Amino acid sequence: MRVAVIDCGTNSVRLLVADVDRAAGRLADVDRRLQIVRLGQGVDATGRLADAALARTFRALRSYRQIIEEASATAVRMVATSATRDAANAGEFVAGVQDILAIEPEVLSGEDEARLSFTGATAELAGQAAGPYLVTDIGGGSTEFVLGHPGTMTAAVSVNLGCVRMTERHLRHDPPRDEEIAAARADIDAALDVVAEKIQVADARTLVGLAGSVTTVAALVLGLDSYQAERIHHSRVSAAAVRQVTESLLAQTRAERRRLAVMHPGRVDVIGGGALVLTQIMERFGFGEVLVSEHDILDGLAWSLAAGAGR
Repeated sequence: MRVAVIDCGTNSVRLLVADVDRAAGRLADVDRRLQIVRLGQGVDATGRLADAALARTFRALRSYRQIIEEASATAVRMVATSATRDAANAGEFVAGVQDILAIEPEVLSGEDEARLSFTGATAELAGQAAGPYLVTDIGGGSTEFVLGHPGTMTAAVSVNLGCVRMTERHLRHDPPRDEEIAAARADIDAALDVVAEKIQVADARTLVGLAGSVTTVAALVLGLDSYQAERIHHSRVSAAAVRQVTESLLAQTRAERRRLAVMHPGRVDVIGGGALVLTQIMERFGFGEVLVSEHDILDGLAWSLAAGAGR
């Protein structure tokens, strides 16, 4: 079954066209794309989606519509996450998506987002890493935490913690000042207090990290001369290496980060905030390493469509 799924988050809008064979337990990429649109620009402060951000997002969706049509996908599903949950004018976004794709985007709850991310990240982990897994998906506006085994989600929580939100709230200078970094750490720690109340993190034997902040940190640790998803996927990165990269990113100017070979241009200004979130998670909960996954909510959505849960 050929499916197409779109995930529209606070920072990026991503497309996966995939062939899913449920009987064999295989998901094969046909096309996987990412565009940084920063839909959540200013939402934390204004409570609204900016006109320019909506225009960028709709432009990306028009290009995705052409890819979906050319690939002859038989089912399509689109979801939107943190920024759209928070926005007072989410109706404008929904209407624009319906006009472009002829489907209504599903504005996911934090728990639904967590469940789909967990499915996508763990479907192929059986026998490769010890469970239970704590899957953490560091987005632009929110971060999801899910504890469980493949196919079984034990507990989940979503907190308003992400690379865009931390950058807009705290990391305003170039490079950030010490007091800004300290304020961001305090904000992150407060959110992690909520996580600790709702999830028995100590039960987890493997930390699985998802999304662009995590994969970019991994690429920097690996010393890659270009972004290579196949080398990043299922790499294991130590807490010490994550901390070192985070400190380096926070000490660099935007111009210096822009010159890093693995850095997507749309992550230049927010990667320090995302790396700091990952560092604080690992230090707070005592994880010595993170297992990095390129498979995430997009893969979970594809599996859900193949199971008949999508449109």
